[in-house]
Amino acid sequence: MRPIPSVLGLRCLLCGRHFETDEVDYVCPDHYGAATLSVVYDYQYVAGSTSPDRLASDPDRSIWRYRPLLPVHPDADPPPLQVGGTPLLPAKVLEEEMGVRLWVKDEGRQPTASLKDRASALAVLKARERGAGIITAASTGNAGAALAALCAAAGIPSVIFVPATAPQPKVAQLLSFGATVLLVRGSYHQAFDLCLWASGEFGWYNRNTGYNPYMTEGKKTVSYEIWEQLGYRVPDVVVVSVGDGCIIGGVHKGFEDLRQLGWTDRVPRLIGAQAAGSAYLAQAWRRREDLTTKPPIRAETVADSISADLPRDRFKAMAAVTETGGAFVEVSDAQILNAIVTLGQRLGVFAEPAAAASLAGLIEARRQGLVERGERVVVISTGNGLKDIDAAMRAVDESGEGPLSVDPEIEALAEGLAGRFLGP
Repeated sequence: MRPIPSVLGLRCLLCGRHFETDEVDYVCPDHYGAATLSVVYDYQYVAGSTSPDRLASDPDRSIWRYRPLLPVHPDADPPPLQVGGTPLLPAKVLEEEMGVRLWVKDEGRQPTASLKDRASALAVLKARERGAGIITAASTGNAGAALAALCAAAGIPSVIFVPATAPQPKVAQLLSFGATVLLVRGSYHQAFDLCLWASGEFGWYNRNTGYNPYMTEGKKTVSYEIWEQLGYRVPDVVVVSVGDGCIIGGVHKGFEDLRQLGWTDRVPRLIGAQAAGSAYLAQAWRRREDLTTKPPIRAETVADSISADLPRDRFKAMAAVTETGGAFVEVSDAQILNAIVTLGQRLGVFAEPAAAASLAGLIEARRQGLVERGERVVVISTGNGLKDIDAAMRAVDESGEGPLSVDPEIEALAEGLAGRFLGP
């Protein structure tokens, strides 16, 4: 493979061992397949290739505006779908209630309606570098949909392993993009392991979150955008939902890149929101457990996208929280469903359960005193509510905001509306 001028190699987070980029494909061989590798950059080279001023004048709003900070060749041809450039929305209506200055990063505006598009765009380029003819992933839906779409746009076949319990809208996305979909009668954990075996056996390129170190690099671009959209400043706190841990690891890497370049002098505190029924990392953080020996849990939550028996990117996720002075919080399914309604009614953002968990996490963090009044906070809404219509309907029904049923008569309409708009 041709060397990438901005990349110095890969470093293991656990043992510090350095690898050339053509020496290993995915993981450090000394840690039993755990996701521990991080891409190391030549920041002096990067600083000579881009700057805040150059970014400000760049009309390209996709993630490729950050090409010098990505592990791709300068002349690599990305898939034609525009990935990145999602809005950072001021949440003025919620600020008074929350007691903080608040923005919501709406990743539901991506091509397949989730933040996972950022990683999948990079997966396509890395697979091309290696001459792979097929790309595969295990997914509860979002990562698979992102990969399937980006592969379709690039003319590369994809094979997606999905738990049979995945929401139908997510499976429909996979099929509509032409992916070969394997519904696994088991958990995401089991689908992940099956995908690992298949990629090794058949020589497919493996995009798996928490295994492929380059997926962190795609996801970190969300941090660059937040920094730019806040006027080249970083917030005090970023709250993001956590399942496998790759997103929060990427958010951390992105802000750390900015600090290494001298474009900011600090990294925000990162707060990871986990569903109470899938709280592996929150438990480990609270109890100070060893991630190398902590066994899998049995995850069960309405937020399927963050349901993980054994978070595959657990080391990067834990580092993201501990190195920034952040925290993990647990939120119940009821809190998550309520946050879906809050985001929709107060901001016009339609969030799937995993995305709404971030706002629920902020509310819980404020309750616990982990976020102070007046701080500048960004909540990342990771995916659109159309991904899981059943959960959205459950959320509105439980909030008492379900539809009104009326007869097709004026009197019936007036009677039905009396309690909401027309007074007693």
